[in-house]
Amino acid sequence: MSGIFDSLMAEIQAAKPVRPVGRIVSAAEGCVTVRGLSAHVALGDQIRIEAPRRVKGEVLQLAADHVTVLLDGPAEGLATGAAVLPDGPPRIRPDMSWIGRVIDPDGHPLDGRPLRNGAVPVPLRRAAPPAATRRRLGARLATGTALFDTCLPIVRGQRLGIFAGSGVGKTTLLGRFAQGIEADVVVIGLIGERGRELCEFTETVLGPQGMARSVVVAATSDQPPLIRRRAAWTATAVAEHFRDAGLHVLLLLDSVTRFAEAHRELALTVGEAASMRGYPPSTAAQIMALAERAGPGNGQAGDITAIFTVLVAGSDMEEPVADILRGSLDGHVVMDRRIAERGRFPAVDLLRSVSRSLPHAATEPENALIAEARRLLGAYDASEMMIQAGLYTRGSDPEVDRAIRVWPALDAFQAEPSPGGIAESFALLSRALGA
Repeated sequence: MSGIFDSLMAEIQAAKPVRPVGRIVSAAEGCVTVRGLSAHVALGDQIRIEAPRRVKGEVLQLAADHVTVLLDGPAEGLATGAAVLPDGPPRIRPDMSWIGRVIDPDGHPLDGRPLRNGAVPVPLRRAAPPAATRRRLGARLATGTALFDTCLPIVRGQRLGIFAGSGVGKTTLLGRFAQGIEADVVVIGLIGERGRELCEFTETVLGPQGMARSVVVAATSDQPPLIRRRAAWTATAVAEHFRDAGLHVLLLLDSVTRFAEAHRELALTVGEAASMRGYPPSTAAQIMALAERAGPGNGQAGDITAIFTVLVAGSDMEEPVADILRGSLDGHVVMDRRIAERGRFPAVDLLRSVSRSLPHAATEPENALIAEARRLLGAYDASEMMIQAGLYTRGSDPEVDRAIRVWPALDAFQAEPSPGGIAESFALLSRALGA
């Protein structure tokens, strides 16, 4: 009961008996200009308009006599003279009772049930833990998938990127991770997803087992860019709350591309010039700041193991968001449409993927198996066109001959589940190499 009373006391203490009030002096599609609040708000603060209907917004520009506010919803019905109340910087109040729930970026429930808030508010945007005091990457984690238990290991506190086009199975892979990776809590940020997919993801992809240890933060594709961008910050803030409680958190963000697109819309609205294929210069700083908040903790805090997805059109790994994030992470996984089209899932292109936890995450014999698998897959890939065209003559190259012999087993291995853990995964890899 003390938790309930702590939450109620926090609500009472947050109530302000006196508040400054501003007035709308002009309005356009999505934006309003407000006078009377310049001395009472800061960039990024939230505001609230109560009448003629409740609308929230965020301060985007400050001037001596007015502020420019971008609204969370449509501006229809707003008139000059309407009262505007400041709500301060965006904050949420996570609680252990949020586990198993689906919430929006403002911390309100989306699953139709009451949601209890915690006693301590946390900001949506925080600095990463001091670099000099952060721990190193931790122990290797079992994932439930043979490929990631062996050739692409994930360790505690690692940050991994999944780079894929639409429809190649990245959401299903995230669901596997949510169910299979060792963690105390899973926090999932669905940024700009199609609305119909939310129930499908929580009920089918995650299932009851995955939801039992997860918090899902969702902002659908039809919502304003402010809300879509905020979804990534909220999911990260929830993960930080559980990390600070000493827990190991698995953070899944799908996708950073939509976060960057939402930021681009907002940056262009306030006049920032487009540069990198239409993305403003501030995009890189926003992505890297988001990525740095995940990772190993310090002191008595836990760790955040993070997996970020990136939508790459036409497998273009040099597009701005992919290029920025790839250089900020501890590994990247490339999913290939051609592999998905021939029916192998997860459709991971191992030769283009890397986990920077290697070689330290594996023993010397395990590293030898991984290197042999990569070498044989590379030999087959280099000669694939000749093999498929019937131009390769058996006996021309002993390594290519062996690669041809083991390729079906190695390809099948990459789709294998591994409920028995890491040792079983390496046994499967060893058998595939001996095929």
